[in-house]
Amino acid sequence: MTVVEVLLHERGYTIEIGTGNLADAGRFVTARLPAKHVALVTDENVVDTHARHVADSLAAAQIDVDVLAIEPGEASKTVATAEGLWQKLLDIGADRRTVVAAVGGGVVGDVAGFVAATFARGLAFVQVPTTLLAQVDSSVGGKVGVNLASAKNMVGAFWQPRGVLIDTAVLATLPDREYRAGLAEVVKYGVILDAEFFAYLESHVDDLAKRRDDALRHVIARSCQLKAAVVAEDEREETGLRAVLNYGHTFCHAFEAVTGYGQLLHGEGVAIGMLCASRLAERLGRVDAAFTRRQRDLLTALGLPTTPPRVPADELLAVMSHDKKVAAGQLRFVLPTRMGHVELVGGIDPADIRAAVAE
Repeated sequence: MTVVEVLLHERGYTIEIGTGNLADAGRFVTARLPAKHVALVTDENVVDTHARHVADSLAAAQIDVDVLAIEPGEASKTVATAEGLWQKLLDIGADRRTVVAAVGGGVVGDVAGFVAATFARGLAFVQVPTTLLAQVDSSVGGKVGVNLASAKNMVGAFWQPRGVLIDTAVLATLPDREYRAGLAEVVKYGVILDAEFFAYLESHVDDLAKRRDDALRHVIARSCQLKAAVVAEDEREETGLRAVLNYGHTFCHAFEAVTGYGQLLHGEGVAIGMLCASRLAERLGRVDAAFTRRQRDLLTALGLPTTPPRVPADELLAVMSHDKKVAAGQLRFVLPTRMGHVELVGGIDPADIRAAVAE
């Protein structure tokens, strides 16, 4: 097992990464909290598999468990879903000592975390992510929330979990498209923070395609370490440092919103968005074409899409105007200068943004 520390003083916690350690959920929770009641939030894709294993482990640790399942997919990441969970928490008699456990992908973690942050003014929360994307990204850092119809993640909170339990064995059951989508966030960490890690990914494409546990433990641990270091420096996005984690996401979120939160998986949008951001950086003279080509080659080798959906550029720009990185009405993008380093850049001509999408 590999342990990654998220250093946030009194809000700090550990991420445990192993293979076959889902059965340790009871030990994991009781080591961190005096838990007697857990509201386990999951979705219908994993309610009878991974969520059941977690529930059984919690019950074996003498914890009462109520399982609350939501519909799978981005369409469930809404205020209506949160309201339904708030009501279910009332119905099962949840109180301030109840612990919320999220078992599932990023949507489950985001919604369950938002419900935990808001019900009874805050419940303790643990993450058990079961998709690669959630394991390397959304389960770490405390961002929780829901979407509005025209703006992704616009309603939410910073609510750190008490711990994150990651089992690479669960990825064996993940559909191929979802697994590959998670690899996009892994690639992102190499581009923005670690050139050596990017090179590791280039040389281990076959191991990742075969979902080898040793390779998965390494890439998940390194991704978590890189994100944890950024979160520790800028937990609430107050200095701008944490914005680097959004490389490709301004384009991605716009694609997701304009296509209706369903045509693209989030990781697919990230893959396409990273290339749009890289082309934008090319147009501004920050990187050369070979830099973009290197990203495209790796993303293609990992089976990820690289071509933007055909949507009106004006609609994309309108959605981007609601991006959380907008400051004083100015749209800002995370753009690379070299492998392993990016910066937040504003004052960009909309014509360059349109061209980056069209190429």
